[in-house]
Amino acid sequence: MDNRINEIRKQIIALRVSMLEAEAIMHGQISRDLDCSFVAEEVLKMRAVMSLLVAERTRLGDHEPILVNSFFSPRRLAMERVAWLKKTLATQAAAVCGSHAERKEGDVIL
Repeated sequence: MDNRINEIRKQIIALRVSMLEAEAIMHGQISRDLDCSFVAEEVLKMRAVMSLLVAERTRLGDHEPILVNSFFSPRRLAMERVAWLKKTLATQAAAVCGSHAERKEGDVIL
């Protein structure tokens, strides 16, 4: 029974990856204003298969979540965002106010 649970877990992980890839393809088609009905149908079929696998896994007594760290992309730290924003604003202000050579040290750009 443990082997069957492990097989189901592996199938679920592989199906998750396939679903993410199909969803990315579908979103790409939507952004290019193309017909994505075929891919959408495949995603729905994958969800149906996923539902059956999860039901079987639960029936066999496996209630632990399947955690996959690769699905989550790390977010930027807040300080990195602030530094990037300051740099961008300074660059835009320099383009409006003139070159860096024309400004004196201590000048404030708003």
